[in-house]
Order: sequence, then C-alpha cells, then structure tokens
Amino acid sequence: SINRYENGQSNLPVELFRRYADYFDVSLDYIFGRTDKPQGVTYEFKPKAAPEREEMRRFIEMCFDPQSPMNGKLKETLFRMMEGEQ
Repeated sequence: SINRYENGQSNLPVELFRRYADYFDVSLDYIFGRTDKPQGVTYEFKPKAAPEREEMRRFIEMCFDPQSPMNGKLKETLFRMMEGEQ
C-alpha cells in the first residue's frame, strides 16, 4: 500500500489523514505542508466578542437550555471569556 501511495498509483483516504493528525496532534494543514506550524492556522483563530456587550450577553443566554445542569457553568465560562477580551 505504501509503495502505491508513494508512486502515485493510489491515494490515501481522507479518514487516514484525520487519524494521523489526531495521533500526532497536528493540523491537517501541517500534514499537507501548508504551514510550518504543527498547530496550524485554525488553532490561532481567536474571534472577537461583539462590541455590543449586552447584545452578546443576551445571545449567550439564548444559546443554552435552562433545564440543563451545565447551563450555568457554560454561560459563566463564556461570560468570563468575553470579559477577558476587553
């Protein structure tokens, strides 16, 4: 199999690339040679919270099921993350 892959006679299935990425804890961009950083580009993406803080708080409130036992912890974690960006 490896000989066929190396000689271009066969292609590796995408799932195998995903397994390699997970096993070596690197991004697929690193495996495909698109970056020299093992963690890849997406790991560095840090979206900014909306400038309308109250609107963002309302949005976070809407995202969670009030009946869920983890509701409070998840919301508070997001609120702390939002505060840290300011």
